[in-house]
Amino acid sequence: MFPFSLLKIIGKMVVDKSPKLDYCNKVILAPMVRVGTLPTRLLALEMGADIVYSEELIDLKLVKCKRIINELLNTVDYIDPTDGTIAFRTCDLEKPFVVLQMGTSDATRALAVGQLVQNDISGLDINMGCPKEFSIKGGMGAALMAQPDKATHILKTLVDNLKIPVTCKIRILPNLQDTVELVKKLASTGISALAIHARTRDERPQHNPHPDFIREIVKHVSIPIIANGGSRDIQKYADILKFRLDCNASSVMVARAAQLNVSIFRKEGLLPMDEVIFRYLKLSVDYDNSPHNTKYGIQSILRDLQMTPRGKKFLQCQTMQQMCEIWDLGDYCRNKELEIFRRGKVGRRKVMPDQVIDNDVVEGETVTKKPKTENKTETSVIEENISFLRCNYSSDVRLFPKSVLYTYANKHNKLPACYETEGQNKLFRSMCKFDGKLYRSTFWQKNKRQAEQAAALVCLKHIGLVAEEELIKNGSILR
Repeated sequence: MFPFSLLKIIGKMVVDKSPKLDYCNKVILAPMVRVGTLPTRLLALEMGADIVYSEELIDLKLVKCKRIINELLNTVDYIDPTDGTIAFRTCDLEKPFVVLQMGTSDATRALAVGQLVQNDISGLDINMGCPKEFSIKGGMGAALMAQPDKATHILKTLVDNLKIPVTCKIRILPNLQDTVELVKKLASTGISALAIHARTRDERPQHNPHPDFIREIVKHVSIPIIANGGSRDIQKYADILKFRLDCNASSVMVARAAQLNVSIFRKEGLLPMDEVIFRYLKLSVDYDNSPHNTKYGIQSILRDLQMTPRGKKFLQCQTMQQMCEIWDLGDYCRNKELEIFRRGKVGRRKVMPDQVIDNDVVEGETVTKKPKTENKTETSVIEENISFLRCNYSSDVRLFPKSVLYTYANKHNKLPACYETEGQNKLFRSMCKFDGKLYRSTFWQKNKRQAEQAAALVCLKHIGLVAEEELIKNGSILR
């Protein structure tokens, strides 16, 4: 499953026998929302990063998660039991180098999460610098910089009760001396390192960073300081080291430059864009990464090239299969998804409403509650795991499954199909009644309209208007 080039990471594991993560002299993948998922982190390590941070994960989400061993993927999954989605996925390969970043405003809740995840990560970081409105309103991120007593209480609680290193990430304050005093207070809690974005809460990437602030801060504390915020001037690996030198920091953390091309961590130089995308896609397939998340990652790499013919074709993709076809990974993706599907393990296509984790079942498996609205004529329902994928259809509504079925009914003097839809936990599934028979997809859709189209698609397949081969080819059905 693992790319051959990742074997060098295992070499790092053998050399580094330290029980604690060392934050000195490191080049680090920064925490980035929607970017820092498992495929990106593994690829960053393959490219040469020493430490990788997860995207920011909110304590309220993590604290209710169930820890599941996914034997098929060789991963540890933290699953939200309300909808079966993966909040955090990790694996042994990255364990010695991965830091989970958490958004929190409560010491007790933060500790509960820390104790839940500490056996699967090597460090826990508290986000105290995010300027986004969501974080600020929740008392998280940069809001904690305005409440130093609360911030230090959270950090001290974690340092005193966890067996892994605890760190935090902040931004500079407008005043240098105020920033120095804040850093000294945070460092006094016993944290192992402190990352500093060299911009204020109100400054954005177009503003110049302030490495002079970090140079001064370094003089006043003994813990490693990790410099962040230099991506605008980072075009190659040597630029990473230059920013670190400009800040006189112990280590350096890279965000946007790595988002655009994660091979920025290669001392040998950047890889071509298509090779980076190919490797990222393959890891996304290997670890059953969300298509939506994978697409976002590739969009970050393509940038302006999204407007090229190939880029526009990519933007129409909704499934992993469709994306992989563009980068010659179609057969690989198809075989991997079939393997997951046939072995009945937890995968994206098995997410259902009211999915729960039963402590009595074998690790890695799930059981699902029966919907309370089951029809009494259940045995007569024709079901197939067929999904309606909007990207498979043009803007001409006459070609949509429901329209095709309606036209067929008129032509053959039959009553139009009627639909009955059930919704649970923001997922929907419809029953299509046509010509005395009931049709339904076992695949739950994100809205009522798509659920009805999926049910119509099942009907069209069974009356011979859509070929199974076509549905397999376009990713609507797995066989």
